Amino acid sequence: MKVILTKDIKALGEAGKLVKVKAGHARNYLLAKGYAIPASPRNLEKIEVIKKQAAEDKLVLHGKYSEIIKKIEGVELTFVRKADENDHLFGSVSENDIVKALAEKEIEIHKADVIMEKHLKEIGTTDVVISFLTELQTTVKVNIEVE
Repeated sequence: MKVILTKDIKALGEAGKLVKVKAGHARNYLLAKGYAIPASPRNLEKIEVIKKQAAEDKLVLHGKYSEIIKKIEGVELTFVRKADENDHLFGSVSENDIVKALAEKEIEIHKADVIMEKHLKEIGTTDVVISFLTELQTTVKVNIEVE
């Protein structure tokens, strides 16, 4: 099924792009959430309007995310966890933990903005990437100490 994206979707493309996806994915997710519209002849005429609106929305988001990045720079998060004698944590520090710790400092981000290959399970200091748009990234220093 062909659809026109109304929002940027990492796996598919930017708003205004004509993409071919499986009918179930289009019907159950993209169309249901308002992320796309069917690629009818009438809607194909709207592509330029959709692209223009997406560019304006991206500009607003860029400003919002730039302010959040300024707040995040220089922030250090400290987590106290139980660990064994080899400094290996019994639990871990996840994306949710980082989001909650930033929220306590009045910095609101989404879990998907925290980029981690795997949860942190070792005592020490690590830099974790916070990425909003492809060009807007920063890091936050995460300290993990023994309880």
